[in-house]
Amino acid sequence: MIAQIFKLFAGSHYKKFYKKVRPVVAKINEIEKQYQSLTDEQLKAKTQEFKDRLKNGETTDDILPEAFAAVKNAARRLCGKTVSVCGHDIKWEMVHYDVQLIGGIALHKNMIAEMATGEGKTLVSTLPLYLNALTGNNCHLVTVNEYLARRDCEWMGYLYNFLGLTVDWIYNQQDNASKKRAYAADITYGTASEFCFDYLRDNG
Repeated sequence: MIAQIFKLFAGSHYKKFYKKVRPVVAKINEIEKQYQSLTDEQLKAKTQEFKDRLKNGETTDDILPEAFAAVKNAARRLCGKTVSVCGHDIKWEMVHYDVQLIGGIALHKNMIAEMATGEGKTLVSTLPLYLNALTGNNCHLVTVNEYLARRDCEWMGYLYNFLGLTVDWIYNQQDNASKKRAYAADITYGTASEFCFDYLRDNG
């Protein structure tokens, strides 16, 4: 069993994946360049367009290049703006690099994407979260502590809100009303323990 697990996560299979997604990354970047000519309102309208297309039979895989391009373009439009995160002002200076697009595709495909500190995991997650939230199902981002849950919710929230999605976070000792609102958002950030305890309380 251990040998099978090691084989799954070792070897050169990542090279095959990289080769497979390179055309997808190129398509995302091509579409994103086209989106640069849109007004803010036209870009924001893409969210409802994507939702309608999903309801009409398209899949998240079908719209992935366009949805990822919308997120990347929204990040570009936020560049230079000052945002407030956990009481601190931060200048937004992030636009998705190709490696982050690849990471987003991997996560959407239920794969493990290992990235070192500083390589942009927080930004990578916005891609599959936005895409899958378009289905109308609440999406969860699980992180290691409540500070990061709050920070990333507030920080990436500017990106989601720009595109018309709602985001919130859950935490320990949270009252039921606010926790219910958090789970009703399109995207919910929280820790593994809090998500697990909530599941046990609801299904115990």
